[in-house]
Amino acid sequence: MPPTAPKGLHRLAFGGDYNPEQWPESVWHEDVRLMREAGVTMVSVGIFSWALLEPEPGRYDFAWLDRILGLLHDNGVRVDLGTPTVAPPAWFYRAHPEALPVTREGVRHSYGSRGAICHSSPAYREAAARITTALAARYADHPALALWHVHNEYGVPVSACYCEICAAGFRRWLAQTYGPVDAVNEAWGTAFWGQAYTSYEQIDPPRLTPTVGNPAQQLDYRRFADATIRENFRSERNILHRLSPGVPVTTNFMTALSQCDSLDYWAWGREVDLVTNDHYLITDGRRTHVNLAMAADLTRSVAGGAPWLLLEHSTSGVNWQPRNPAKRPGEMARNSLGHVARGSEGAMFFQWRQSRRGAEKFHSAMVPHGGTDTRVWREVVRLGADLESLEAVRGTRTVPDVAMLWDWQSWWAQSLEWRPSEDLDARERADSYYEALYDRHLTVDFAHPESDLSAYPLVVVPALYLATEAAGQNLREYVENGGTLVVSCFSGIVDEHDAVHGGGYPGVLRDVLGVTVEEWSPLLAGERVGIAGPGGASLTGDVWTEFVEPRGAETVWTYADGPAAGGPAVTRHRLGRGTAWYVSTRLDAAALDHILGAACEDAGVATRSLPRDVEVVRRAGEEGRFLFALNHSAEDAKVPLEGPGTELLAGTQVAGHVAVPAGAVRVVRLDG
Repeated sequence: MPPTAPKGLHRLAFGGDYNPEQWPESVWHEDVRLMREAGVTMVSVGIFSWALLEPEPGRYDFAWLDRILGLLHDNGVRVDLGTPTVAPPAWFYRAHPEALPVTREGVRHSYGSRGAICHSSPAYREAAARITTALAARYADHPALALWHVHNEYGVPVSACYCEICAAGFRRWLAQTYGPVDAVNEAWGTAFWGQAYTSYEQIDPPRLTPTVGNPAQQLDYRRFADATIRENFRSERNILHRLSPGVPVTTNFMTALSQCDSLDYWAWGREVDLVTNDHYLITDGRRTHVNLAMAADLTRSVAGGAPWLLLEHSTSGVNWQPRNPAKRPGEMARNSLGHVARGSEGAMFFQWRQSRRGAEKFHSAMVPHGGTDTRVWREVVRLGADLESLEAVRGTRTVPDVAMLWDWQSWWAQSLEWRPSEDLDARERADSYYEALYDRHLTVDFAHPESDLSAYPLVVVPALYLATEAAGQNLREYVENGGTLVVSCFSGIVDEHDAVHGGGYPGVLRDVLGVTVEEWSPLLAGERVGIAGPGGASLTGDVWTEFVEPRGAETVWTYADGPAAGGPAVTRHRLGRGTAWYVSTRLDAAALDHILGAACEDAGVATRSLPRDVEVVRRAGEEGRFLFALNHSAEDAKVPLEGPGTELLAGTQVAGHVAVPAGAVRVVRLDG
């Protein structure tokens, strides 16, 4: 088996994307001097360098890359070496214009950015294999090589192409998946609207149609596109494994639900030797540190709980959002250490030196346009020293409290057209339920609906519109065996082909929840409903209501008004040794806390008494037990400790509690 940690890297990873080809060689020596000053341990090189490495078909120029890799090695910096297949050269597209992707509307993209690739193109696949083979043959044994980095951010900006090459590939994929074409007709329900096919040649991609197309076809096309991209990754990975054994291979994911929705990362996590991720704060008015924590938890879960690596984030503002604020003093370190707390083996950035030209010249970097006499640079140097003081956490694992179910394919299905309400969004539900758990200071593992859940006392299901029979049985057995389950509305509805489960809503979850939903009654824009609960408590829901009939469950909260007034809004079902809760309306994170608090009592999950926005996460392993305390608030805080220990960033002894100033981070290695 290939190794799962960067080869020869004996410290936490710290550095960023390094693009020396953008600068004269006179700058390179200054770069490595500054890297030493900042404590950089690894940089990513060559990701967008195809046009320089292969200036003409079959003619390679590695001289500049030889020099920069040698310079980095001489200065003790390890290299994450990219295959540059995200950006084919202009000569390639001149020879193969058919490799440019086509939109669903039939428009072919032009050359001039990045990621403009039809992943079904034989010409692209052949060219990508050639450059990957040439790189592997030359650098397999290079002493600086720590990690192979295939492509860049698969799935963005183009995740699916609708050209004739893809149409042929889709037909082959369908034949391999279903066998006879009649099986496709059955899976897609083509009897509706007279869409039946008598041969595979009649099937096209789900291109633009006069009205809504077949939803099962659209869902399968997303699966096909994801599988096709993954096949290209495997092709390059296999070349690297063959020619460069002993060096792990990765590609940088974008697991945050705010940043990529086109890849099934449960499947991708099984393909890489080391899970890596890129994360950028989305400045849309939400609490950005909650999104960061969620993305880190999701990445760790894709890695099966094992350590992973943050391969990109930003030192300050980015350049691609409508508004791009700078990070506040201390925020960069807090962001970085938040990822480390949740399992990352370091903190890498895009990029090392801020570009003077090109589309990302206003994206922040470790060395900003203003140079070293800047706050950003001083914070970069301080972060390098902080990461060096945390060497002992390498190899330890983040300790979870509860689990949340997530399935990218269910998200794809729920996002298709003509659902009961466009306002009920799977990502929003996941964000809200996660935020409620975060505010209870619980560390979350994510899990696939069919995975083993026995290790978790509480499992939360924020959105599972598509639920297989196996998933339904898995959740039933989890509850029967003593687990506590919380399920949100519009879950369990359809199978893997987007066909509604028979027997009534909520489909395969009816038995475990002990309810039948006779009908949904989505609310109009701006409408609200009151929810009455125990002891006269009241909450407010919006977007969605349901007519719920208990079939063994007890009513805990009731609709006080609205379409379902007087009926159950939140139910609780005792099944076997466990309990299942059902929430039939949309509640925000603050309202969900009431439901999750009761579910935590059922599950025996202890409540932690900490201020809001003070984040506490634990890592543990053979090297010891570590408590990370991150204070995102404007007030100083004290975090109680389970025993005495050493605060690693300052090197001081602490007992009873650790003081965490506003905006600061403290990491305690607990004794014993």
